[in-house]
Formats: sequence, C-alpha cells, structure tokens
Amino acid sequence: MEKNPKRYATFPPEVASVAAARRFVGDTLRNWGVDEVDDAMLLTSELVTNAIVHAGTEVEVVCEALGGQVRVEVHDRHQARRIPVPGDQVSGRGLLFPETLAISWGVTYGQGDKQVWFTVPGVSGEKPAPPPPSYEEMVTAPRPSRPTVDELAHRTAQTAQDALGADCVYVLLTEDDADLVLKATSGVRPEGTALEMGLEGATVGGRGVYADLGGSPYNLPALQAAGIRSLVTAPFVIDGRGIGLIIAAARDAAHFNESDVERLQQVADRQAPSLERARLMELERARRGWLGFLAEASSLLAGTLDQQMTMALVSQLIVPRLATWCALFTVRDSGTALPAYAWHADETMVADLRTLLDLLPPAPPPAEPGPWEGFGAAPSEGMPPTAHRVAGDVAHVFPLLARGRSIGMLVVGGPRGARFNRDMLELTEDLAGRAALAIDNARLYEEQSDMSRALQRSLLPPEIPVIPGLDVSVVYEPAGESGEVGGDFYDVFSVGSRWRFAIGDVCGTGPEAASVTGLARQALRILGRENYSIPEVLERLNALILDEGSRARFLTLLHGEVEPREDGSARVTYATAGHPPPLFLTPAGTVTGDDESDLMLGAFPEAEFSVQTVTLGPGHLLLGFTDGVTERRNGDRLLGDDGGLERILAGCAGLGAGAVAARVSRAVRAFSTEPSHDDMAMIVLRIEE
Repeated sequence: MEKNPKRYATFPPEVASVAAARRFVGDTLRNWGVDEVDDAMLLTSELVTNAIVHAGTEVEVVCEALGGQVRVEVHDRHQARRIPVPGDQVSGRGLLFPETLAISWGVTYGQGDKQVWFTVPGVSGEKPAPPPPSYEEMVTAPRPSRPTVDELAHRTAQTAQDALGADCVYVLLTEDDADLVLKATSGVRPEGTALEMGLEGATVGGRGVYADLGGSPYNLPALQAAGIRSLVTAPFVIDGRGIGLIIAAARDAAHFNESDVERLQQVADRQAPSLERARLMELERARRGWLGFLAEASSLLAGTLDQQMTMALVSQLIVPRLATWCALFTVRDSGTALPAYAWHADETMVADLRTLLDLLPPAPPPAEPGPWEGFGAAPSEGMPPTAHRVAGDVAHVFPLLARGRSIGMLVVGGPRGARFNRDMLELTEDLAGRAALAIDNARLYEEQSDMSRALQRSLLPPEIPVIPGLDVSVVYEPAGESGEVGGDFYDVFSVGSRWRFAIGDVCGTGPEAASVTGLARQALRILGRENYSIPEVLERLNALILDEGSRARFLTLLHGEVEPREDGSARVTYATAGHPPPLFLTPAGTVTGDDESDLMLGAFPEAEFSVQTVTLGPGHLLLGFTDGVTERRNGDRLLGDDGGLERILAGCAGLGAGAVAARVSRAVRAFSTEPSHDDMAMIVLRIEE
C-alpha cells in the first residue's frame, strides 16, 4: 500500500452517482490490496443514497487507510438535514448496515457540511517499520497541522464510546452566545439539530446517571424516539466554567452506574483543555478572516456608485458566506420599507423569495437588529405553491442607517433549524452599516447625476430646426460619467429669414459654468431676434458676463449667421471670440479655415469683435467645434496637431452633414483609448445640392 494513502471523489446529486461512488470505493480499496471490499461497497451505496435523498447536495466520498483499517467518509453540504436512524426510518434500511457491517461508524458536523463515516478491515498483517527520515526530510517536512474542534470532538466521542461501551455518544460545546451546539457523534444520531433536541434550557455543568430518560433534566425526546433508554452525562469544565457537555447513551435501561460517571468525567477532563484551546484558536482565525472579509467588502462597495449594483454586491457578499438568502428593503417617500433586491443561494428559489417579499404589507424598518417574522404577515392568496420552501425559514433583520437616518433594512435568512450565532450576527450588523453608507452614496450620486442631466438638457436646444436648403447636424458628448454639467453648448435658431448658429465652451464645469451657459444661450436668442448684428451681440454678451462679477466664467464662442440665396448658395457671416475658427470643406475635398480669433468673452470690457464673410455653394459645408475635438490627447500628441482634424474632414467630401458628424466623432474617439477629460461639441452646416 502506498504511503499515507487517501483518495477523494465528488459526485452530483443524481441517482447515477450511487453506482459511480460504489465503483470508486471498490477500485480504490482493491488498488490498496484490500481483499474484502463488498461490505465497504454496500455501505457506500447506502450512505451516498441517504445523502442524495435527504440532503440533495453534491456528495464527496473520501477513502483513507488508517493502520489496519480503511475509513470511508461520505460528505454532503447540508448539515441541517436529518439522516435516517435505526428505528426511525420511513423507507429503506436507514443506517442499520453500518451498525451491522462496520467496525465503527459515526457522524461529524462541520460549519457547512456533514460527514457520515465507517471503518472496515484493511490489509491484514504487520507492516515493516518505515526507515528513519533523513536530515533533509526532517528539515523540509511540513509541520503537522493541529486538529480542529470538530476532529477533537469526534475523537472524544469515540474514546468515550469505547470506554463506556455506550451505543452512542454526543459531544456538545457552547458557543459565544452560550447555546449548546452538537459538534460530533459516535453511534446513533437523533433527528434534528441540538436546539431541536431540547437543550435550550439545559445548564452546562451537570453530571450524573439517568436510568430512564424521563428523569433527565435535559428531556431529550429525540433520543427517546431513537430507542435510547438510559444515559450518563459529564461536563467539560475549564477554570470552573462549563464549556460543553458529553452524553453517553444506551438502548438498555439502567445500563450505566456511578463508575461510568467517573470514567466519562475523566474523558471530559482530559479533553476539555484541548477542545477549548482549539476553539479559541479557530475563533481567532475566524475573526482575523472576518476583518479581511470586511476590508474586502468595503473595497468592493466603494468601487461602484450604481445603486442596483451595490445591492447586488451586498447580497453576494452575504450569500452563502453568512446566510442562505438575503433581501434588501429601501425606504420610500411614505416612510415604509419596500423590497428592492433579493438573492438566494439556490437560484431556483429566488422567484419564490421575491414573490413572498412583494406580498408583504409596507411597514417602517425596525430601529434595532433582531429576529424577523416578516413572512408571517404575507397573505395566503397569491403565494406560489412552492413558497413553503422559503416561508418557514429562520431570519434576522438589520436596520440600514446612513448619516443618522434610516434608508431601509437588510434581512438574512436560512432554512428551518439554521443557527445564526452571535459572531455571525455581529459581522452581519457591521456589514449592514457599511452597506447602508454605500447604498446611500450610490443613491445620492444617482440623484445628482439625474439633476445634472436634466440641467444639461435644459441648456441645449430641444431639437434642431429643419432649414430649407440646409443640412444641419450636431454632436454633443460630455466628458466622464456625466456627473457634472458640461461647459460646451450649441444652438441653431431663426432670425427672420436668416438662421443663426452658435457653438461655445464655458471655462470649467458644474453649476457656475451652467449659469454662464444658460445666460449665453438665452442672450444670443433674445439679442438676435432684436436684430442686433453679430458683433453687437458679442459685445453685449461680454458685458453681461462681466456683470456677473466673481461668478463670471470665461466663454469662447463661435457665432454666425446663414442667409440662403435664390441661386442655391448661402452667405455665411461669423465671428470668433477666443474660439477655434470654423473649417470649410468643398465637394472636391479641399479644407480651408482661419487661424486667428478675437478675445474670449468675460475677460476684457473693451473687447471688440470683427466678422468674416464667406459664400458657400451647393455641397460645401461648415464645421464648428470645441477644443474637446482638437485637444483629444494620445500620449504627447493632440488630434489637432499638424492639421489632424483637417485631414479627417478632407476624407468626408461628398457626405451629408450627419455622416460627417458621425465620421469625425468616431475618429476623435479612436484617436485615444483613454477617457476624455473635456466635453466635445460639433455643428455641421452643409448646403444642399
């Protein structure tokens, strides 16, 4: 047999897995040289069948050679589900086979799984002593890992069963909330968890012999149902403080006497220090892990300002690490909390969970954490036929408090019989506080973004007018995530039989820039319709901006007028105030434009503005743009360097205004993969042919 042999295999929860697990155990034991494998294969079939039928989860089978025996373990992922026991099965043989065919067997319960194990004879004969390890092996050999609390509890149960000749032994330990939790068994396992065994009111510290269960202060009806008649108890005590209880039980009445009490107490006293030390070490490791978990949670929650994404992250952090399902409620204007997001570890149950939550009557969120009985208020009508899978779950609620006010509540739940110990509840409460702040931040950001978008829309014309003989197209792309109002704007409006256009760029972003944008856009329209010339409009707008005093922002502006002519051409008059001059494109692909611009608005009261006039024939177009186009950066290069925009525009000859705007926009975005830090606006005016 190979050195320290151990083999693992995992099987899905389906009928075919029983035969596959049986073959795996048989082949493994034969490879190890075990002669009699039929009993092990039969026992494996029974245990895997029980796990699939009663737990319904993925099953792991472990084979391990231990001295002259082979130990086979069957793990499932649902510790709250029962396993059939002798005298209490509704079909099949339950666990009678392990009692009959195995050398020993038992059940061990972990935090999130359960294992049923048995041992059978292994390879017969004495093994030769292994050679002493070399110096290199001694130096490089890994340090032996310390046994866990569950492993120590299991060994304690086996030791006590052997010492007292008991049919079964139960090791129960206290957790931080002083509740007894069943950690390990050796022999018959009763139905239900420790709480269902009637241990809620038991005082840890008692010892004695009970010839009949009717005289036990622990009143264990589950043991009576399994045929147990007598028992003996002894406490685990450290420094005068009870940390748990060990119970040895038998199917015979008066099976134990006072000497059994002493033997059981010796086992308890010998194992108590190791159990407590292992418990404290595991608790310390868990708490260190919780600190890392909270740090990771904080980092993830800080990475998004989307409210729905934040709630989804909270649910995924909680499920399945802390609970089986999670629901988030948010407070609406009425002051009541309504369901906003829900998630379940079993995705097939998410729909039922959400239906039940939607049926709950609106109610204000609680002020303090505590047990949650919300599903009891759900009406019976309208409930899905499978709602019972969720409706009977155990749940706890935590208020979501941010900036001194309630924004909702967090509810976590698990199947009937699940336990939420104090550490888990405290961790969830801490996470709820971080989640509340993240959700509130996302909510405030979304409100601010909505207001910014609404304000930005109000600063742009509702639509571009249809102008006979003129093809017009505009582009506006704010920088970043639209969290602030941009400083770029455009407008096209009629002035009698002529049409005026404008494209401008206010220095900066935010409310101050928006105030200047709104002032400029309205002033352009009012002054233009009062028949002021373009230079006069710019002079008066310059004075209006300067009158704003400290609130004033610099404004660059291209403002012009298009006057269609009977021959199909158009006369264009324009002025530039610190703004990039427009570019003109002929049908042949020739691009022209000025190099000079007058002073920007809002800088000098004595600024004067001159106009340029150009006649555009059919097929000619004008491109006005802001510096977000030409100053698009890629490394140390700008798109406008060396006539970059002119080359792009030259390739647009023969295209309509919309096609030109789209092609230039694509070229600007393709120039750099980095996000733009400046708004981009363009206006294209093309004389139709």
